[in-house]
Amino acid sequence: MRQLMVTTFVSLDGVMQSPGAPDEDRDGGFEHGGWVAPHFDQELVQLMTALVRRADALLVGRKTYDIFAAAWPLAEAGDPIGERMNNLPKYVASRTLDTVSWQNSTLLTGDVAEAVRDLKRGEGGEIQVHGSGKLIQTLVEHDLVDEFHLLVFPVLIGSGKRLFAEGTMPAGLKLVDTTTSSTGVLVSTYRRDGKVEYGAMGPETGNW
Repeated sequence: MRQLMVTTFVSLDGVMQSPGAPDEDRDGGFEHGGWVAPHFDQELVQLMTALVRRADALLVGRKTYDIFAAAWPLAEAGDPIGERMNNLPKYVASRTLDTVSWQNSTLLTGDVAEAVRDLKRGEGGEIQVHGSGKLIQTLVEHDLVDEFHLLVFPVLIGSGKRLFAEGTMPAGLKLVDTTTSSTGVLVSTYRRDGKVEYGAMGPETGNW
């Protein structure tokens, strides 16, 4: 079974909308685009390079596909992330696209959750999801995510699309790795770990 990893830039209050540029995603009148840029240094570039090199395939939603397909083919020769992004097999989940032209891209058809289950059942290594907020909600809803790789930036946005939106399925997670960049970005990896466990605490329970 192939593993599916979600990699997301997220603010401290959970917003993932338009991290890379002002006009990346203005849905809902969002005015805070580009909020990761001041915190992105060479250390994070190296981290993302190592992460992308692990990927055996990319899975993205329509908006992220449009952004990536317009940007990554313009990467300079020798750019390690650009070369990897361009050459990897890419699967695009969209109800509006009829074709995809970025090299090595395939448009998923039919039920997205079932199509992703089929991808995970196939041969190959890690499938990575980058960006793709709506797609992530579907993947979480259907318990298809094996690992979350979260880069939490030290900013509060206050509004916008959130990574774990209303309706997120309860699930247990295990922290398997964490580090902090020189600009204060907390980089953590969480793995699925069964169901949420419950209990009680306080002086009256003896669990304090």
